[in-house]
Amino acid sequence: PGAMGAAEPLRSVLWVKQQRCAVSLDPARALLRWWRSPGPGAGDPGADACAVPISEIITVEETDINGKQYTSGKWQKMEKPYAFTVHRVRRARRHRWRWAQVTFWCPEEQLYHLWLQTLRELLETLTSRPKHLLVFINPLGGKGQGKRIYEKKVAPLFTLASITTEIVVTERANHAKESLYELDIDKYDGIVCVGGDGMFSEVLHGLVGRTQRDAGVDQNQPRATLVPSPLRIGIIPAGSTDCVCYSTVGTNDAETSALHIIVGDSLCMDVSAVHHNSTLLRYSVSLLGYGFYGDIIRDSEKKRWMGLARYDFSGLKTFFSHHCYEGTVSFLPAQHTVGSPRDRKPCRAGCPVCRQSRQQLEEEQQRARYGLDGTEEVEEWKVLCGQFLAINAANMSCACPRSPQGLSPAAHLGDGSSDLILIRKCSRFNFLRFLVRHTNQGDQFDFTFVEVYRVKKFQFVSKPAEDEDSSVLGRGKKRLGQLCSEHPTACCCRASSSSWNCDGEVLSSPAIEVRVHCQLVRLFARGIEESPKQESRG
Repeated sequence: PGAMGAAEPLRSVLWVKQQRCAVSLDPARALLRWWRSPGPGAGDPGADACAVPISEIITVEETDINGKQYTSGKWQKMEKPYAFTVHRVRRARRHRWRWAQVTFWCPEEQLYHLWLQTLRELLETLTSRPKHLLVFINPLGGKGQGKRIYEKKVAPLFTLASITTEIVVTERANHAKESLYELDIDKYDGIVCVGGDGMFSEVLHGLVGRTQRDAGVDQNQPRATLVPSPLRIGIIPAGSTDCVCYSTVGTNDAETSALHIIVGDSLCMDVSAVHHNSTLLRYSVSLLGYGFYGDIIRDSEKKRWMGLARYDFSGLKTFFSHHCYEGTVSFLPAQHTVGSPRDRKPCRAGCPVCRQSRQQLEEEQQRARYGLDGTEEVEEWKVLCGQFLAINAANMSCACPRSPQGLSPAAHLGDGSSDLILIRKCSRFNFLRFLVRHTNQGDQFDFTFVEVYRVKKFQFVSKPAEDEDSSVLGRGKKRLGQLCSEHPTACCCRASSSSWNCDGEVLSSPAIEVRVHCQLVRLFARGIEESPKQESRG
């Protein structure tokens, strides 16, 4: 027989690990299944049936039977067996993926070719898979294992999947960013960064910046609509925290990330643009932190000689210092999104909140094309001022192994908003209670001194900077009038300024304005999948 029709199912009795199995391939459901079939017919699948979606098959190879032990026992029934091996994804614990393989033995050559041809034709229809990738490796990130991790765990899988790569081992800071401005990136299907969050941030800035330059968009204009890049970014975690990878895949495991890249997963993610006086400072995808987290990153930069221990040391030092900072926060609530930061509905694979936000974004863009986009001016900004121990803006949950729930457990990756968390002045003991909540299942916003809002934009001006940095605050006054009606006398004391921690980098200016750009970049990821137990309950 010739090749199978597109919707015609295929079922045969083949051998797997010297066991007689019924093997079914259903193109309509894009599913390969096999189960033990000791009787004469194929039978129906039982509870022990194995299944793999076509989209999670890495490749199908002809298997060399030379040297295989098929001349004794059950293999005597086959005069000359033919075999093919399916390389696939296998799910392990804690969101990890593993490369696995299963070999099917056919008693007839004709049947063998039919299966081989049919599976390969189905794999050819998966057009989202990358074929040629640009790979940046940070040899110094984390524990300096980036190059070894790539060569041992990732490169063999890329070779198996017939993915060709061009590798750049970075030699200095901003090497990857500068390269992305200069290289012909149109010939690649995606960019892969091997390193930590800093390496990802560098690739992000290079790719977003290059895309805006090519599109003629001025990144320094806070109101500019940024153009999404057509290229996806893959993250091979080899850093100290790997927050972005952990929050988008559910684990910081190199093999898992490599398999997500191979199967061509795609996940849209928000990016915040941080400006000061109409100048772009940085882009942020995870955490913007002022006060506590800003002080930690500023202090740790002076102690790089300590290695990763510098974060623990600076964190302890900052906690005991217990500085609070005075300032004014104004923000535009994200009314277009569904849910709230406290609804306990985390962002997961196939997230309906992010999908709905994408539709909302497309409607806004459509209105803008016809000159109907004037709704922002009538939306009401809110303003709060006072003394703060910390001001955090989380574009994602910011989960990591130390904080599995993250700084904002219900933050969404692609809903066009950021969760703005304000921790007002409180006792050191109460602040410790708040920090401990990040490591357990408790509601970390359930304190009188903690406020959280879901926002599209926000601005911040520190008290000492009001006179010299009045441009951002001035716009807030014109728009809002009285700024501090809630605490007219509580925020009159002067305090020194902190720094902003922008995805692990220090921003020196305390006065910033931030805008969230909905689903500006795409990753080779699918979001954190629900565990089977959660699925069965739901």
